[in-house]
Parts: sequence; C-alpha cells; structure tokens
Amino acid sequence: MEAATLLPLLEQHGQLTKAQATELVDEQMRSGKPIEEILQDFGVFDGHRLAQFVASALATDFYDLDDVELTPDTLSAIPSKSARFHDALPIAFDGTTITVVLLDPLNPQTRDDLQFITNKEIHVAVAPVHQVTDRLNRYYGSEAISTEELLAQLRRDLTPGTSDEEAAHAAPIIKFVSTILEQAIKARASDIHFEPFEHDFKIRYRVDGALYEMSPPPRSLASTITSRVKVMSGLNIAERRLPQDGRVQAVFGGKPVDLRISTLPTQFGESVVLRVLDRSTVNLDLDVLGLPPNVHTYICDTIEKPNGIFIVTGPTGCGKTTTLYACLNRINWIGSKILTVEDPVEYDIEGIQQVAVQEGIGLTFARALRAFLRQDPDRIMIGETRDFETAQIAIQASLTGHLVLTTLHTIDAPGAITRLIDMGVEPFYISATLEAVLSQRLIRTVCADCRTSYEPDEPVLVSAGLSAHDVGEKVFYYGRGCAKCNHTGYRGRKGIFELLDVADPIRDLINRKAPTVVMRQKAIELGMQTLREDGLRCVFDGITTIEEVIKYT
Repeated sequence: MEAATLLPLLEQHGQLTKAQATELVDEQMRSGKPIEEILQDFGVFDGHRLAQFVASALATDFYDLDDVELTPDTLSAIPSKSARFHDALPIAFDGTTITVVLLDPLNPQTRDDLQFITNKEIHVAVAPVHQVTDRLNRYYGSEAISTEELLAQLRRDLTPGTSDEEAAHAAPIIKFVSTILEQAIKARASDIHFEPFEHDFKIRYRVDGALYEMSPPPRSLASTITSRVKVMSGLNIAERRLPQDGRVQAVFGGKPVDLRISTLPTQFGESVVLRVLDRSTVNLDLDVLGLPPNVHTYICDTIEKPNGIFIVTGPTGCGKTTTLYACLNRINWIGSKILTVEDPVEYDIEGIQQVAVQEGIGLTFARALRAFLRQDPDRIMIGETRDFETAQIAIQASLTGHLVLTTLHTIDAPGAITRLIDMGVEPFYISATLEAVLSQRLIRTVCADCRTSYEPDEPVLVSAGLSAHDVGEKVFYYGRGCAKCNHTGYRGRKGIFELLDVADPIRDLINRKAPTVVMRQKAIELGMQTLREDGLRCVFDGITTIEEVIKYT
C-alpha cells in the first residue's frame, strides 16, 4: 500500500495523529522500507490487524490466506502476467465474479483495469500484505514484471510537466526503480549504475566483476529516476552540482539489503552508483573465506596477538573489508574491546563500536584514531591507511599495546612496506610493529552447471608460466555458458591470497630500505606462496580457468 493513501485513512479513523503520520513518512523516505513494515516496526499495526482495519474501512471482506485453498481454475481467472503486473491474487471465482486480494487495495484504478482485462466483475478483498506477496511469488514467480511493461505504465501515468520531486513519489516510478533494484539484487549484483549520456540513459549492474546492461529507459526519464534514488537515500534532490553520498536500508525479496549511494554530476546529468551490501549473502566467518590452510592458521594466530599491525592489500572490490570483518568477528568476545573507523561503515557487527568518517565536519581517520586511544580499546580496525598521519597514529597504537588491522591499496604483499615508507614512515617503526601483510584478489569461478573439461593450448600454458611437466595428468575446466551463469561460463567468485610473514630476515630488509623486488624474492625463499601460485592451485582443483588467473595476477 502507498503511504500517500494509507496514512490519511489511518488519520481519518483516529489511528494516527498528523505528527505520527509525518514521522512515518520521514522514516520511509530515509529507509526505503514498505509502509506496512514501518507501521509494524513502530508498533502501530502488525500485518493481520492492518489488513483487518483496511477491510473494515473499505467495507469489504478480510481473508487469512492460510485458510484459503487456491485452485488452478481460480488462479487462471486472471492472466498470470496481468496478475503479477497489478499485484492481484484471485482467491475465488464463481463464473461471473472474481474475488481478488491486492497488495494495494486502496488503489481504485486496479479494480477497473482488471475488470477491463477479464471482462468479469471484480470484488476486491483484503489479506495481510506478507501473505499476498508470498502467494504472488509462489504462483507467478516465473512471470515477473518486465521493465518494458513498467516503462509503458510510466509513459501512460506520468503526465508532461510533472516535477521531478512529484514524479519521484509517484507509484509508477517507485515501482520501476524497485523492480530494477530487485532484478539486479536477484542477479547477485554488487553495484548498480544509472548513467546519463547525451542521447541515452543506461542502467548497468556488475556481477562477479563484469558489467551487464539492462533494458534502458527513455532518456527523458533520467532525472526522474535519479531523483527517486536520491529520495530513497535522503539526498538533496535540488542539489545537482555537487557529489553526494547516502545510504539506505531496505528489504528486497524478503532479504535485508544495505545500499550505499554515490552521485556524481557529469556533462549530461547526474551519474548514480549503488553499492549493494547484501547481509544475507555475506558470510563474515574466517573459516569459509577459502584461505589456504597455512594462511588461515597464521592469520588466526596473528589476530589473537596483543599488539602489532596486520595489513590486507589489494585493489578496490577485492574483498579486503570482508576479510577484516571476518577477522574481527573471530576475536569479538566479551573480554575484548574493538573499535573501527571506516569510510563508510559497511556492515554492522554486534559488540563492536564502529565509527564512520565524516570529512565535512573534520572527523578524519586520524582524528578518530586519536580519540580511540582514550577509549581503552584492545583492537582497532582502520578502514584504510591513506596518509602519513593515519599510519603514524596506527604505529603509535601498536607500540602502546594495541592490535591494529588495516588495508592498503598495493598490487602485492611486499608492496605494502614500500608504500608505508613512501608515506614517510620510518623503516624501523615498520619493522618493529608489522606482523603480516595479506594480499588478495577475487577471481570468477567456473559455473557448476555447464562445467566442461578441455585441454588448454600451449601458448596459454606458457603465459601462465606452466610447462607440460607442471601440468602432468591434471584436468582443466571451463564453462560452456548456460542460463544459470548468464551464458558467461562463470558463476560466483573466490579469493586467492598471498601472505607475507614479517620474519626477522624481512625486518632486516625493511631497516635497510631494500627494494620491493628484493623483499619479494626473500619472502618467496622463506616459503611465501604468490597470488599466481594460489590461483593456479584453484585451476588445478577445477575451480577457475587459467585465463581468469592470468587476468588478475
């Protein structure tokens, strides 16, 4: 149900005051949650009581769908596409009248549309929203609304001259944006891009590191769609000249999802990118990250030390923060106080104090770290060490008895040491505090449904540094491509890792400011397995392809 029609009805019948209704609207704009869920969160109505109230207000019937048997004849009374498009579930049909329950029984247009489509009398009843949603997904899941149908509805319902702010709150645009987000999240997208160009408005989403394009809406709807996304995240619709950042928590397909929103003014309008943080898919357990056994054991020992610095490196989007969260989760017990400073906080972890950087008001990584040292922590996580000041305070924290976990952007593990020295950190401080550096990448895994064995060409083996002797009798796999993997041959991703143990020989090289290549060679002599070697292990295990390992290492 739409807040614009439901809340006035509740006010009219004395169920809400005007101030309460305003507060509920503000909460919906901030969180993006359905109004029914917000009413339940605020203790106003649960699903059954709200449906009973609406039925009474409309002078119609209330149904508990757990007590209703839905037959094929009843369900076929309305064409499946029409039922899904209008969120209408037929629950009874006597030959002349179809009784339907709607997700939004307060929209009178739906009844008229269904009567026109079916040429039957439509009797609108009311049932709990969660029950209607469940049955619609169960019986019409394969007939999901297409973006083309929604675009047609947008063209019909959005009249010329409607302002972006008005359109952003209109039912068609709300439904269109929600459908786009649901489709992308269902496809396991990590990012969703809304991109304006001179003659086009593109919507793309990233799955397993690769970008795919959705059906593009008309260029004329660019600012309206962008405004809707900004409304969801509480951003300023009128401000289009400066970048903005926001965040919204919502539920899609019954799953709680955090969306990080970033806007960027471009030549042809605002580009908007949403980072999807799906709490139901992330597993913050160190045991399931796919770490090699020796790396897993070493990290578990390192993060339980009373002091020192542990660094995770790699490019943006390679899972560094997930690894650090998994480390914190492992050492998050009642006897340990953990503080984190992040930009922004990606996942809320029970029992850990988390601080978000706010550069605009002067709350930087360095300033937060200074405050941390007066909060009596045992362990500290720094989302990213970006400058000398942050690195210096992290070292001070380590020297005064704190374990510090942080990230850097370097291409390999030994490169983290050179990066710290380039920032201005004295080598003897690094050698005195640094315990280990973990470098990682995310590589795509072969789709299990279309996995096929093959023999790689010799040039491919040579490019990976392999010989016929290395290969022996090993079997290689690739994905042929199928519907499950969107015909890419890959589905899902896995981490590959490179661990630099800062042992005494490495400390000696740090103090002598040895080049990265020298430190890397020494680490390999001491037993460090490189990213390439760990990637080839995954190839030999049939998890990924040689081409994928070469691409990321």
